[in-house]
Amino acid sequence: MDRRQFLAAGGLAAATPVLGQSVGGGSTAGTADGLFKRVNFVSDGLGLDRREYAMLLHEAAVADGFEADYYSLGGTVTALERKFARLLGKEAAMFVPTGTLANHLAVRKLAGDGRRVLVQAESHLYNDSGDCAQTLSGLNLVPLASGRSTIELAEVRSWVERSAGGRVETRIGALSIESPVRRMNHQMVDPAELERVCGYARERGIRLHLDGARMFNLPFHSGRSLRDYAALFDTVCVSLWKHFNGASGAILAGDAGFIDGLFHMRRMFGGSLPHAWPQIAFVDRYVDGYEEEYASAWRAADRLIELLQADGRFKARKVPQGTSRFFLSVSGVAPAVLSERALRRGVILPSPAGDGILALQVNPTLLRMPPAALAQVFIDSMAG
Repeated sequence: MDRRQFLAAGGLAAATPVLGQSVGGGSTAGTADGLFKRVNFVSDGLGLDRREYAMLLHEAAVADGFEADYYSLGGTVTALERKFARLLGKEAAMFVPTGTLANHLAVRKLAGDGRRVLVQAESHLYNDSGDCAQTLSGLNLVPLASGRSTIELAEVRSWVERSAGGRVETRIGALSIESPVRRMNHQMVDPAELERVCGYARERGIRLHLDGARMFNLPFHSGRSLRDYAALFDTVCVSLWKHFNGASGAILAGDAGFIDGLFHMRRMFGGSLPHAWPQIAFVDRYVDGYEEEYASAWRAADRLIELLQADGRFKARKVPQGTSRFFLSVSGVAPAVLSERALRRGVILPSPAGDGILALQVNPTLLRMPPAALAQVFIDSMAG
């Protein structure tokens, strides 16, 4: 059965959850000819719509040698765990259905009896996890670096000394750092300061967790490898859907002693899916080449920026210490109108912020169209 026949059959597509639906249901992305062709400036990855996902899932499921898991153990799950452990230079890894749970399990176990955990004020763990670590695990998250991506050594040292010098000694058990930081427009933590902070924490016996959901973008911008980053931390969390186009899921990696038996805690929190394979069945195909594709995507983005700014009606701005985001302002047409027109030409732009500026994400979909042709889409969309 080829792809078009599979679409016509419709069975698996109907059974698959609605994933990454196209912005604006009436676009050319809603036709068969638009599949796998859109340039998506909203997504961290390919931004697969439900039919694209269903087709890729089918191809993975019928491939020779494919094995399903049972309660998130064995089969393709185990294979993916081993792959990420190897890439990150860790001894072992475990699949977790969400990054929220992966971060929670990590800091819960790392902290042990040291109930204070230092985090960034702008981090996902502190802002977007429903106080899970506090409510479910009795941890006290201490937010640092408000309004910044980088935690500085001085503020870590201050809290360590303050905690140790209280009338009742309260030990800091763990330090969790997110990089890049989504709430700071995907800024990365300053690499040099990160090394200093992690070195100090190790000297003080504080265990370290990296929320590296989007860390595969870091090497291109920092010059440091994935293993360089992972080596600074006891545990690392990587998203399986942001870059690698799974339906959901994350990998939590660490040493064998940490990961061994952790699936029991995963099950305790309701995170052992009876069948995890539909979430991650084809993630593997996007992992090995991602760093190279991301670098190529940024080269295409830089050329696009150059062409748009030469037009005179567009102005681009990059993020200091940034990774995957840049900002685009436009004069002569309302940004929302530009987005609507571009969508009809197969280019998905984000909704403009209150100031009318578009926050564009760089990802491998930029390689689906030559920069000159992509620039022409923007320019043509100015007119109608």
